[in-house]
Amino acid sequence: MTDRLDLLKIAQEEQSGDLFKLLDSIYKRSKIQPRGYTDAIIWEGGSTAGGVKPVAHAFTDMYALNGTLAALDVLGLPFLGVPMMAQFRHDTKLVSLDWFGKLEYTALKWSTAGDFLVNENGKKVVVNGKSANAPLRTAAGVYCNVRPYGSITSIRFMPGLPYSQDNKKFVVDKATGNIHSEMNTPGVRMAYAARLFLKMVHETGQIGRVATKPTQAKEDAVNAGIFRWLLKGTKFQLKRRYSVDAYEEHKDNVDAIVALLPKDFKNGMESWGGEIYEHISDTNFGLLLHDMAQQTKCIIYATDLDGDRLTDLMADAPDFLRKWGQMVLDHVKAGKDMNKVWSEMGFTMKNGKDMTSVMYRMVGEPIYEQTLGSADAMLLRLLAGDESEGGSKQPYDPRIHFVLINEAYKAANPGNDELAKWLDAQLETFDKVYGGKRPRFLEGYQKLKEAIKPWGTK
Repeated sequence: MTDRLDLLKIAQEEQSGDLFKLLDSIYKRSKIQPRGYTDAIIWEGGSTAGGVKPVAHAFTDMYALNGTLAALDVLGLPFLGVPMMAQFRHDTKLVSLDWFGKLEYTALKWSTAGDFLVNENGKKVVVNGKSANAPLRTAAGVYCNVRPYGSITSIRFMPGLPYSQDNKKFVVDKATGNIHSEMNTPGVRMAYAARLFLKMVHETGQIGRVATKPTQAKEDAVNAGIFRWLLKGTKFQLKRRYSVDAYEEHKDNVDAIVALLPKDFKNGMESWGGEIYEHISDTNFGLLLHDMAQQTKCIIYATDLDGDRLTDLMADAPDFLRKWGQMVLDHVKAGKDMNKVWSEMGFTMKNGKDMTSVMYRMVGEPIYEQTLGSADAMLLRLLAGDESEGGSKQPYDPRIHFVLINEAYKAANPGNDELAKWLDAQLETFDKVYGGKRPRFLEGYQKLKEAIKPWGTK
């Protein structure tokens, strides 16, 4: 690898050149292959000094790609890179999602805009698989994602597809456990997600809130039934409960899923305990605000659709609460800055951009994920020669790349104290470089290169 990456050239090649050829000239092909593949394209780089285990990174688009390559180059950590750029995914019918999902490594994936346009027979079309989130989760065997933020942890079952109200189409396939409505929801993965929720409630001592709609949606009724089956023989207390026992109501469908689970699925759960509250999912939107304000430590289990809305609220609410707080402070003429008061009161939530998401999968280590939505427009401004649009826009802040790398490499290398201390030190260095006036993206990369010695160098 060259001493410095030409990030601008990488961006230019992505827009109108041969990005794949360029990346092939920078990184070497790895001999490591995913389960079941012998022809996967996997790049590798970085230093394995100290026995550090690599993390698999998705090489996607725009700033998700540029920011990843910059951060990996600055830190010098060992990595496996999977080509998941939109055009490549489209041309290869999403095969790289299988590669990524079947690598036996902790992984880090960035999501970009779902309406990404690619070339097909001379026309611009929306990329196959859109943002690739849904097909990746299916291919990788994901059963939930976990989002800790301040005092709240959200566990969102996935992939759980839109609710069915059609009794005629609703059945659990006894061979696969898939809950069939208009779409298919994997019931076996649902059981794994519910068990992880109960495990986390037990281990943390935090209260658990179950947010489903068993009286309205058929998938949720099975979900609630799985919970009641899991709770049997444990020490959990149902402090608030649905009026109907969903297991008794949907016994045949739940048992069809249970029959496909490992026989030891509930082993050890007899000693698990904690407080569980069953709520209609909509109720949790209000409860979430109260839990945030009162700093009540809790874990919320929600289905795919409702979980997405809940995490949006977790991201958006802190800004609103601070704004409301400032209005109150100004009204009583306190002369206080709500941002400082927020911190003094022990609140840590910022604006959602620092909220991490960890996807758990049936086989393999977790996948750390983050979304970069509007950041892509910044890269286009960089290419146009005015990243900040005359100073009216802030340059791109790549901190989240370094935060997620910090967490993913610690998870991939448990017990490696030297690595953990080094990662924390580099995050501190990053904050010094970006602590004042935010540098422009290329300038910030140069400053980070000067300030940080890559892993494995003396």
